[in-house]
Amino acid sequence: MARLPRLIVPNQPYHIIQRGNNRQPIFREEADYQRFLVWLKETARFYEVAIHAYVLMPNHLHLLATPSNDTGLALMMQKVGRFYVPWFNNKYERTGSLFEGRFRTSLIDTERYFLACSRYIELNPVRAQLVNAPADYPWSSYVHHAGVRSDSIVTEHSLYWSLGNTPFQREAAYIALVEQGMSQQEVDFITTSILKNAPLGSDAFKADLERKTKRQILPAKRGRPFREPIPPLL
Repeated sequence: MARLPRLIVPNQPYHIIQRGNNRQPIFREEADYQRFLVWLKETARFYEVAIHAYVLMPNHLHLLATPSNDTGLALMMQKVGRFYVPWFNNKYERTGSLFEGRFRTSLIDTERYFLACSRYIELNPVRAQLVNAPADYPWSSYVHHAGVRSDSIVTEHSLYWSLGNTPFQREAAYIALVEQGMSQQEVDFITTSILKNAPLGSDAFKADLERKTKRQILPAKRGRPFREPIPPLL
């Protein structure tokens, strides 16, 4: 069966995950993380994709990004892979695929889940027990949002700006949000959505998305489709 085209709605944020093939490491040392971020920044700007949050884990990565058109997101991910994979393979004298198939995407219900998804991404190293606090992990956007250091990769979303009138207010409010943590229900909902390539939002949000995109998004009703009875022959 042919795969359906990826659902991309321009100017809407997406959660993206890319895993290492067979869960193998895609970053082995500091220079690998740095090189990937350089190419991510270049390709995101070239294809007009705004990166709002990210984390690079040893064997996978998460992005929160908004494409300005319906092709930029895929082109960005393909291009950064074409730069990074040959460089990585040459450096470590390996061959073959580095990433696990297609990257996964989840369109975000902006008002309800954007900030939750941003926190989910930046708390990933804490959940994985790599660090005790998100500020201790150097390969994420948290240090930018918390005001530890500026990160030119990050394009701040309007919802981040709504947290305060000054940079200090925004940073303090964001730190407080992250320190609240996330419920297991929130974590599971975001995880399930991205693994299924499903939109992250309420049923009402998904139904509205169905109407706008003419694509089935909500689960199909179970059971055989209703058919009107055939009238008897006279």
